[in-house]
Amino acid sequence: MEAGMSEAAGKETFTAYARRLLEIPDYDLRGYSPLTLAFLGDAVYELVIRTMVVTRANTSPNQLNRQSSALVKAAAQAEMMHAIAGRLSEEEMAVYKRGRNAHSATKAKNATVADYRTATGFEALVGYLYLKGDLRRVIELVRAGLDGRIKR
Repeated sequence: MEAGMSEAAGKETFTAYARRLLEIPDYDLRGYSPLTLAFLGDAVYELVIRTMVVTRANTSPNQLNRQSSALVKAAAQAEMMHAIAGRLSEEEMAVYKRGRNAHSATKAKNATVADYRTATGFEALVGYLYLKGDLRRVIELVRAGLDGRIKR
């Protein structure tokens, strides 16, 4: 069990634990815009990637940043999405499509429009799963999508 967590909290998901401590009321995930889900999913995905990179190599921050940056850019996320698409449930695919089809005010930097939109859909899916409290599924999909791309 993590340091500082009570035994009861150790049985909760991270999301449920944070919601309880921050006194966040229940909410309907379907009410969130796909771009809001993508905003959160971007942060969750980056944290997962940084955790994987750091735990595989205790090296300089510059090297860690290079490794993680290569995996969080839109093109890499688009590749990941294509790799895991066949593993998604109908619900997950619907969330992904809502994110992919959302019209963003920002433009793709260093990415094709197709990759940027696919990455936005992927991030929306990650944000949705995180808010749903299913970090296990996020990790499962990320691991399947990476398929050995992180050096050991």
